[in-house]
Amino acid sequence: MQIYKQKYNMTTIKTPEKVRELPLVIIRNMITLATSGFGLVVALAWNELIRATIKAYLTPIIGIGGGIISLFIYAVTVTVLAVLVTMQMAKIEKRLSK
Repeated sequence: MQIYKQKYNMTTIKTPEKVRELPLVIIRNMITLATSGFGLVVALAWNELIRATIKAYLTPIIGIGGGIISLFIYAVTVTVLAVLVTMQMAKIEKRLSK
């Protein structure tokens, strides 16, 4: 089994060394899972807002047949938003790690 793990670079789940550390490990994992879940909900909410905004303001200008253009504008908007958020988070991490 060890050779298989080394060959395929598999990681193992780290368990606490002491029993009293178990609640802390469980809480940390629950926080990580909850944060990820809420992040997904927030992303879906922003997704709907951006789609509705593009539909409300661009469909009258572009017309009904402008579906590809609307999707392109949506993709560019989401990409720019993701890059800006990621850059801000990297700045915060850098500042906190000093």
